[in-house]
Amino acid sequence: MEQIKDTGRASVRIGYDGRVHKTFRGQRARERFDHESLVLRYLEQRGCAFVPRLLSADPERLCLVTSNCGRRVEHLAPERQEELFAELESFGVRHEDRALRNITYRVDDGRFCIIDFEFATILDDGTGRPVTLTP
Repeated sequence: MEQIKDTGRASVRIGYDGRVHKTFRGQRARERFDHESLVLRYLEQRGCAFVPRLLSADPERLCLVTSNCGRRVEHLAPERQEELFAELESFGVRHEDRALRNITYRVDDGRFCIIDFEFATILDDGTGRPVTLTP
């Protein structure tokens, strides 16, 4: 497996099959694992096609396996970045870390994608309240 990220908060590896394996660790690891799982399921239910698909979640190991959304983008106009995050909001989720490092490019269909949803906010969970890990 290719190591993509290895920090105190998470390890991200890409398997030989192209799947992304994210293991949560550190402060609030369980909550971040649960929340990212929830957000990815929410976006899938709404038909959002430019985020990773949750393929499996292992709550004992705090590991998510998702589809691969391509390679990280190194340069993208700030206006285009804002368009992407605004498009995500049209699916009911606000990304709370709107950094370039959370945008990828999927060559298969020429689509910019958004990744890393552990601190994202579901704007309305059906009760009229947002669901978030941020204060």
